Amino acid sequence: MQDRIDDEITFRKLEILLAFMEAGSLARAAERLGVSTVSVHRALHSLETGTRCSLFRLEGRNLQPTDAAQALADVAREVLQTMSRGIRATRDIAGYAADRIRIGSLYSLTSGTVPAIIMALRLRKPDIQTELVLGSNSELLRKLREGELDATIMGAPEGAADVESQLLFEDEMFFAAPAGSSYADAAEIDLAQCADGRFVSLNEGYVTRDRFVDAFRVAGYAPQVVMTTNDIFSLMNLVGGGIGCTLLPGRIRSVVPPTVRLLPLLPQYQMRQKISVVFLRTRERDPNLLSLLAACRSHALDLQKASG
Repeated sequence: MQDRIDDEITFRKLEILLAFMEAGSLARAAERLGVSTVSVHRALHSLETGTRCSLFRLEGRNLQPTDAAQALADVAREVLQTMSRGIRATRDIAGYAADRIRIGSLYSLTSGTVPAIIMALRLRKPDIQTELVLGSNSELLRKLREGELDATIMGAPEGAADVESQLLFEDEMFFAAPAGSSYADAAEIDLAQCADGRFVSLNEGYVTRDRFVDAFRVAGYAPQVVMTTNDIFSLMNLVGGGIGCTLLPGRIRSVVPPTVRLLPLLPQYQMRQKISVVFLRTRERDPNLLSLLAACRSHALDLQKASG
């Protein structure tokens, strides 16, 4: 069982302690805090009562902190920062962070999907500030759970009971080969016939990497991966440079360099990604997220109309 913290120790008194430690004197701490010198002295003496030990010593007319005071100040700084983050997270969950939203995204979604959604969101909330964080599926999900993101646009996570997701679109995987390779003019690619090929891929944690692995599992072998990278644009350049082939989602077709060919796979190897906006179930009533979801539904409807 944890020791009970004395009632004499409060956040305000810890703030006064830190101000005194940083200012170096009672007068300067009082000036910084906008209170009297007596109030600062009383708070520091109260902390000694609460900790049941001596925190300061008199040197002439000056009050000097002991090593014990420094130890308490170090802990106080950490406690106050943690509490500040906790209050901010509490306000976020309650929907009071009305001027800011932090959105995560896969790199491959920044060429079209994410800008369209952010523009649609700003039409609904013109004053909102948007912070965009890029990463892999696994990184984005971790940051979402740790409160570093409000929502993320990525491959829909499987078996994640703590999150809600809204589908934006489904994307098909294609075989990506250098323009001058023997694969470049093929109508369809049979992965079973590519066992001797050299491949490049994303690192683990990316939904495109997961579908890459799934497709070759169906083909019955593990491909020879000669290089990996952390973003899909570098991956395309590796293919275009002749380092190896890979599998890429169709959504990046508009930004594929002319040195790369996207080719359909035989039906048995075709893999699809479900790209969704994902948020914590505990945040489902957040006004910012409700606006984001409305923007995402609008974007999904536009995509359906364009494909229909």
